[in-house]
Amino acid sequence: MTLRVASLGMYDRPEVQAANDRWWTAIAGRLAAQGVERIPDRLDRGRPLAAIWDDPDLLLAQCCGYPLVTVWRGRLRYVATPLYDVAGCEGSDHRSRIVVRCDDPGETLSDFRGRRAAINEPGSNTGTNLFRAAVAPLAGGQPFFADVTETGSHAASARLVAADGADIAAIDTVSFALLDRHEPGVTAKLRTLGWTEAVPGLPLVTSRSTSRRDLAALRAALGTAATDPALADIRSALFIAGVEQIRPARYDRIVRIEARAQRAGYPTVV
Repeated sequence: MTLRVASLGMYDRPEVQAANDRWWTAIAGRLAAQGVERIPDRLDRGRPLAAIWDDPDLLLAQCCGYPLVTVWRGRLRYVATPLYDVAGCEGSDHRSRIVVRCDDPGETLSDFRGRRAAINEPGSNTGTNLFRAAVAPLAGGQPFFADVTETGSHAASARLVAADGADIAAIDTVSFALLDRHEPGVTAKLRTLGWTEAVPGLPLVTSRSTSRRDLAALRAALGTAATDPALADIRSALFIAGVEQIRPARYDRIVRIEARAQRAGYPTVV
């Protein structure tokens, strides 16, 4: 029997992998009690996230909101949105911190024209799309930064700014909270210049082929796991404050933000 696929790879730095494993075990046990079949006993950490999202046997994964409404539109089914107890998150919404070094004299985003920026990857909502939207009104349709480095992760972007390899970056709020807890030496060198606008947080998704029965089971399992007192330590390790179902159409705000930057003549962070 081929097992289905589960991944919690969006916030899965090494220090919290054990907590994510326990979180999945709690969810999986609840799914089994509801008769869901072929439940994986472990999270898939062996493949790129895009390959996991594309797997027709995907049972549950977390996805960035930007690809959900762009290249992955119509290819995944929305399940729910986790709520996080960190600065910058309000209910199901989240945003990015725009961070610079503590000793940098710049006081506003305008002061960073001609400076060095870092992004985690072009397809990131918090690291690129929201950052682009913040810069677009200032860019005047022209390149704004002298250099843009793609780092591969929010943590790597923060480290690069802290080490004076870049001057500014937009860091997802949960990623920053995890960095602050586990690498305080990095965040101690950074200050928050400002915040991007808010959009719905990273959604939990399943394959389009997942049945309505199993979708309902996923939502029920997540709901009870999010309120179980016995799992409070796991949720605390992951900053999870709850799970909520929102209208999937709320994620379209992300593409409207992208379109606004494009109309301003700033389609890419440059």
